[in-house]
Amino acid sequence: MSTSKATAARVAPTKGGGRRKLSPPVVLLIIAGALALVSLVRLISGANDVTSVGQVAGALELAVPIGLAGLGGLWAERAGVVNIGLEGMMVLGTWFGAWAGFQWGPWVGVLFGILGGCLGGLLHAVITVTFGVNHIVSGVAINILAVGVTRYLSNFAFDGIQGGSSKQSPRIDPIDKITIPGLSDWLQDLQQQHWFLVSDIAGILGGLVTGLSLLTVVALLLIPATWWILWRTPFGLRLRSCGESPVAAETLGVNVYKYKYIAVTVSGGLAGLGGAFLAIVATGIYQEGQTGGRGYIGLAAMIFGNWMPGGMALGAGLFGFTDSLKLRGGAENVHAMLLLLAILLVIAVFWQLYRKKYVAAVISAAVSALLFTWYFLTDQVPSQFVDAAPYVTTLLVLSLSAQRLRMPKADGVPYRKGEGK
Repeated sequence: MSTSKATAARVAPTKGGGRRKLSPPVVLLIIAGALALVSLVRLISGANDVTSVGQVAGALELAVPIGLAGLGGLWAERAGVVNIGLEGMMVLGTWFGAWAGFQWGPWVGVLFGILGGCLGGLLHAVITVTFGVNHIVSGVAINILAVGVTRYLSNFAFDGIQGGSSKQSPRIDPIDKITIPGLSDWLQDLQQQHWFLVSDIAGILGGLVTGLSLLTVVALLLIPATWWILWRTPFGLRLRSCGESPVAAETLGVNVYKYKYIAVTVSGGLAGLGGAFLAIVATGIYQEGQTGGRGYIGLAAMIFGNWMPGGMALGAGLFGFTDSLKLRGGAENVHAMLLLLAILLVIAVFWQLYRKKYVAAVISAAVSALLFTWYFLTDQVPSQFVDAAPYVTTLLVLSLSAQRLRMPKADGVPYRKGEGK
């Protein structure tokens, strides 16, 4: 009996990937350490705008459409459907959101942006779920189709109207923004003192209470709402079972097709909301090509977050922060990030040595040395590197997080109704 218990004790930790969940105190400690490291880099480099109120507010605005696209991808892939078509669904969201927004107001535009994305999601569901077409092929086709359809429709909807053309819409009225006057001013004053850690925390909190769009608040609330629906309700359990084992789900009476349709349509709606956010909040106008690959970056954020809402939000925040660096301070801010990356690689060296992965430790040490050399021998980075920083970050994050990923088991696997009977 004791032998079997010992065996079970050895086997139990390996279930679910063999990784222990981090407790809240450990998570808070990691966050505090990261903030302290960023603050140290800011003091050394003199790039005080890295954690300023404007920087954080800009990063949040840039992260929202990426996060909404990632959230859409999470819904689809948790049901077992790969959604490469997020970019095209965002394009539909930008166009329909702008078309309705300049005529009937921004909130109507938001609703139509969601509906436009839902149309793309529904089309993807029909192609992949009903007809069994390869998910990647369908997604790529939707991306191409969305660009062509919106370009064609713009000729009729926007061309000839004051402020519009075949490639852009007239100006859309803005959505109200909220600022907490006393708290916002106090945090901004505190951030401008440039104190270690204290000013950085003030800058982050200030960015969250200054000029915050109401649609941003809605988008942020969708993250915990998604977690609660998918992980705390019977509906969410059935939906996720379709992504883990649709055959087993069918044997238990789950209508797999129905849940896949719902998930992919919601996925398109969330991506469309991200597109509407770009057109209505971020720029106040529809422009051809304004999504700029954010659908793909949202997919990367979802993968980085291991198909979980919280991790996806962290990934979207990282990409949004990197993207905002080039808008405020540009070369100086990105130059400071070289020092931060070099220090992180030093920490990685010690971690790899602790795990006795000597080859990885040597590689990390060599790259860290190159980054330190680059930082101390230059005052700023080339403008081309600044523009490419978000995409380089995407590649680095995916490459570093690839070993810990655990996608839904039946994600992208063909399924035909009746297999479980």
